[in-house]
Parts: sequence; C-alpha cells; structure tokens
Amino acid sequence: MINKIEDFGCNAGKIWETLNSHGSLTQTNLMKKTKLKDDEFYAAIGWLARENKICKDGTTYKLGETNLTDKIGEDAGKIWDVLYKYRDIDATYIPKLTDVPKKDTYIALGWLACEGKVKTKKVKPKTPQLHFRLK
Repeated sequence: MINKIEDFGCNAGKIWETLNSHGSLTQTNLMKKTKLKDDEFYAAIGWLARENKICKDGTTYKLGETNLTDKIGEDAGKIWDVLYKYRDIDATYIPKLTDVPKKDTYIALGWLACEGKVKTKKVKPKTPQLHFRLK
C-alpha cells in the first residue's frame, strides 16, 4: 500500500528544493517544475507551512517564515472535528462536511499530516478512493 502521508512529505521536499534552487515562483510555475498534481501540491504546501518554511507573497511562493498559519490552522481544526466525528472518511466528503474548499482542505490535511495527526488508507471499489482518519 502506498503511504500517502510519506508522499505529502516527499512532495514538500520537492517544493522546498525547487524554491531553494529557483527562488520565488508562482503556483503555476512551481507546479510545472515539480510536476505535482493539485491535491499533491496543496498538501505539500500545508506540510511546509506547518514546518514554518514557506510563505506566499501575492501570487508567488517563497521560502521563509510562513504567513499562512491562521487560515490553515482554522481549517485544520474543522477537519480534525469531522475526522473525530466520522472516524474514517473519504477525502471527497471532507470539503462538503467542513465547508472548506477542496484546495484548502488539502493544505490543512498536509498540515495535520506533518503534525502526525492523520493517517490514510486506500480503498479500491470501482474507483480509487483515499480515506483519512485520526492517528
């Protein structure tokens, strides 16, 4: 089984290395250089924000003390509450239950993953699903 939490951390490393090599980049350029998909990118941003290694300046990301904490922390709290209530939930339902947009959901999941508070499991009925639960 693929460990998605490990993937979040590895993808965070890709973003860090890219920003360290190239300096500030827009999201589009950063995603192009790292070849990350949307959900992978956002989870990695959340991971790096929790590590206090990334900030956003207008439309560009750069290495530095994070300025993303308040929003991510609030969203992470909502997601933690849903995970506590439902125990095990498909990632596609989290934005609906928390009223947190999908992009922000993955940023907050990356944050929680970096803290070691969530784990994942893949469920494969007809289509692959990713479930999250509290650790």
